[in-house]
Amino acid sequence: MSKLRPTGEATPRTDPLVPGADALSGRLRRAPENFLTPEEIGQVGKGRRDFLRASFLAAAGATAAATLGGRGALAADTAGDPDILKPTPWGSSLGQPVAANPYGLPSKHERGLVRRQSPGLTQVAAASVSFAPLQGLFGIITPSGLHFERHHQGWQDIDPTRHRLMINGSRPEFVKTPRVYTMDDIMRLPPVSRMHFIECGANTGMEWGNVAVPTVQYTHGMLSCSEFTGVPLRTLLEYCGADLKAAKFILAEGGDGSSMTRTIPIELVMSGEVMVAYGQNGEMLRPENGYPLRLVVPGVQGVSWVKWLRRIEVGDRPYAAKDEAVHYIDLMPDGQHRQYTSIQECKSVITSPSGGQQLLDKGFFTISGLAWSGRGAIKRVDVSVDGGINWTETTLQTPVLSKCLTRFTLPWNWDGRPALLQSRAMDETGFVQPAYGQLRAVRGTRSIYHNNAIQTWQVAESGDVNNVQIL
Repeated sequence: MSKLRPTGEATPRTDPLVPGADALSGRLRRAPENFLTPEEIGQVGKGRRDFLRASFLAAAGATAAATLGGRGALAADTAGDPDILKPTPWGSSLGQPVAANPYGLPSKHERGLVRRQSPGLTQVAAASVSFAPLQGLFGIITPSGLHFERHHQGWQDIDPTRHRLMINGSRPEFVKTPRVYTMDDIMRLPPVSRMHFIECGANTGMEWGNVAVPTVQYTHGMLSCSEFTGVPLRTLLEYCGADLKAAKFILAEGGDGSSMTRTIPIELVMSGEVMVAYGQNGEMLRPENGYPLRLVVPGVQGVSWVKWLRRIEVGDRPYAAKDEAVHYIDLMPDGQHRQYTSIQECKSVITSPSGGQQLLDKGFFTISGLAWSGRGAIKRVDVSVDGGINWTETTLQTPVLSKCLTRFTLPWNWDGRPALLQSRAMDETGFVQPAYGQLRAVRGTRSIYHNNAIQTWQVAESGDVNNVQIL
């Protein structure tokens, strides 16, 4: 797709707060974490979806009272607040001993913040997806235990002493010395560490035709960002005597039951960005994320980041594996399928306030969200509170890195009137995130993958935040 220009210029912003706003006003109720019963999930699996919105709204109402009395609520009278005036149990007793949990766990008060499956999205649990709770995360790094999952035949916890990585050529001249690496072979090599986002090509795919799901966890939650540690694939290929001038593509193959295979252009490998990774966020990969070895291919759709990596083959043409010939393809308006569109284009989403949350009173809020691009670093993000009529440039929180999530923020004083919140990202190549009307003019409405359209959250007078679409 060609570069799209903004539909409206943004007003630069330098003030830390909205003039006249009370920084202590403005409270936000979380979205309900789980809004369907097991029986209702079964009905969705049979094709019944008409009650989804009603179930979600009922769950939202049920959680409102608890939130008003819990975290996020301001005391009506600080001078009489018992948690100020009286000793607290945690402040007047002996705490848990050191290393009570040898591997640290989240607080019991955060037990609701988990990755979740979308009801009725897939029929087989082993070939499904779980979504990261973007609405409850801070900064840009996704905790390993909340990293989204996409499996094609379930996940495995592989014995690292038995795992092997084989490198060979489709013809003998492509790889002079084919080799099999053990994990010890790979982990003794000089490592590199980099932070990158990974996004499933189907992220936001349910929204192509119309609004389908209520919260940002389900609209955009097939997205995560981690610090990965490993060895550049180029280094391993050079050790094997690969002819990187004659080679045009590599084939990456996974060691799970689905034997996921993907074609990667050699240009990406030569850049040094493609990594054979064993580390994630300072520790070994989690089993759900490919332990003990996975491919990291910054900027391209997550299916190419092959987990449980067992083989790399060097060749001179695309391999047209099943998951790139009949799956992970884009249905175009003329009925043709577009293949090998792996780059994840510039995209952003507001995570707070976002769908399912509620603004409990007027006053000061911080609009916050995430932006990313598979072509490089984010250059700027604009936010609109009136559905794209006027735009204001946001503050990009550091670090701003290539092919990595970038956090943006904007102070906002909500006056109680309806609002339409949008974010629009631009990357360093000048590509501007399109509106739904612009994207559909090129791609139609029947696709699944690579939906990077501008997301709209509608704030009602009641403070309820809902998912809507604006063309």
